[in-house]
Amino acid sequence: MSSAWLLPEHIADVLPAEARRIEELRRQWLDLARSYGFELVMPPMLEHLDSLLSGTGRDLDLKTFKLVDQLSGRTLGLRADATPQVARIDAHLLNRQGVTRLCYCGPVLHTRPSGLRATREPLQLGAEIYGHAGLEADLEVQELALDGLHAAGVRDLTIDLGDARVVRSVLAGLPLGPAELEALVTALSVKDLPTLRALSVGCPAEAREALALLPDLYGGEEVLAQAAERLPKRSQISTALGDLAWLAGHVRQAFPEVRLGFDLADMNGYAYYSGIRFAVYGRGSTDALARGGRYDEVGAVFGRNRPAVGFSLDLKGLAEVSRAARTEGAIRAPWGEAEGLREAVRHLRRQGETVVCTLPGHEHEAQEFECDRELFEVDGRWVLRAL
Repeated sequence: MSSAWLLPEHIADVLPAEARRIEELRRQWLDLARSYGFELVMPPMLEHLDSLLSGTGRDLDLKTFKLVDQLSGRTLGLRADATPQVARIDAHLLNRQGVTRLCYCGPVLHTRPSGLRATREPLQLGAEIYGHAGLEADLEVQELALDGLHAAGVRDLTIDLGDARVVRSVLAGLPLGPAELEALVTALSVKDLPTLRALSVGCPAEAREALALLPDLYGGEEVLAQAAERLPKRSQISTALGDLAWLAGHVRQAFPEVRLGFDLADMNGYAYYSGIRFAVYGRGSTDALARGGRYDEVGAVFGRNRPAVGFSLDLKGLAEVSRAARTEGAIRAPWGEAEGLREAVRHLRRQGETVVCTLPGHEHEAQEFECDRELFEVDGRWVLRAL
């Protein structure tokens, strides 16, 4: 018999020190997003399944917990990604004609973890721009992602850039069924050249050569020149390469300490992204700290297929790798009914201080908060002294 206090696999409580760090990051990120002009929205955890999965592909379907609504009999889903919800808010609740900047932060649930140590309940934070098709919006979300990670104390960042239009252009018109196309996309994702060659046997020579070349098109900015020279001369590919070069130039100018990389065969979110995509890594990390890009088709099912670009990240994962900023120490105060003591404590808290009152009988217990000062009485007055 399992113990009643055991949680499901890849689900965990967040204890005080970690919870405090996560909350600090949440406030920091939302304040930063607000400084860019993003407005906060709070979508619900539960929605009709067809709304949650709109335009997101099979991967999100497999990640989504499903249940039957006892009121309507319809199938509901617990969100595994907030982006479709934010697209619905933009399309049907706000319905603005111009640019809309929205941000959000809340838990999502996954049926399966993304890795051995990953949680099935990430705390997803994201920011999205709707209504502008130009590269200026792509650059803005990349700058926000890099600014936020830097403010969180993550150093030695690398931003990896790609563009879904490159692979989409190569695959356009190929005589492949859905299953074959999915297998080919998977082979590209893991850079499995033998499988790529086998799956593309029946394709035109130009497409076969391009598919065989794509897995090697990763590295520095020399990749863009190699792609321009060796990939098929198609307008969509040329536009994508030009856009990548433009973004790289601006990112390098704003963040000279950030390393730039390119991977033209990266198929992460192939069914989702419609253009530029990016991932940001920290030193030594194999999993991206933040992912984003352009997904112009996300609002189509809601009747407003307008430009969209954004990014998201897991604050729980970020808290594990980021360096906590040094915070002001707390104040230790005795508990008592002495004249002026209660008012002194309230006054300090109103000033933004953390005051931990030592309850009777617990004077020698360690506190979660590190106290560097204490409140004590001198000649009838309550004053602070260093510990």
